[in-house]
Amino acid sequence: MDHQSLLARITAQLPDALIESAEFRGDLSLVVRPERYLELARWLRDEPDLGYTFLENLCGVDYLGRDPRFEVVVHLVSMQHLHRVCLKLRLPEAEPHAPSLTALFPTANYQEREAYDLLGISFDGHPSLRRILLPDDWVGHPQRKDHPLVEEEIAFSFNQERIYAHKPFANE
Repeated sequence: MDHQSLLARITAQLPDALIESAEFRGDLSLVVRPERYLELARWLRDEPDLGYTFLENLCGVDYLGRDPRFEVVVHLVSMQHLHRVCLKLRLPEAEPHAPSLTALFPTANYQEREAYDLLGISFDGHPSLRRILLPDDWVGHPQRKDHPLVEEEIAFSFNQERIYAHKPFANE
């Protein structure tokens, strides 16, 4: 199905779901209203002649200085029809919240946790939203563009004693 046909079907099915659309290098990107995000994702997945059943990627993006500052970017693939579509959800800086896709696409679980951990984007309805890469006591979200850049080694089990004892590295 070509992009114009897909856009026409989305507009007919969910007339107020899209804010804008764009095509770049053969891929269709759709900026979606947050309140229609789950409904559109479910429709794209469940519509038999579309069949976007594979969540290829979900990530967060920080556009510091832009309003709204954050974006959740989701790439869906129809393996049956060999189509791709990108959904984008724009979120404000103050409280970036998005609906969770985990009920529709179980693989969103860890990808949403990563966006939460690294960017501070919360996913409403997520079954277990907690840090996935950083320690629980970590302060801040290191992929935010205004997060301070410091050279502080993260304590893992193999280097925990050295970090907490404040001993220099062997080669220093």
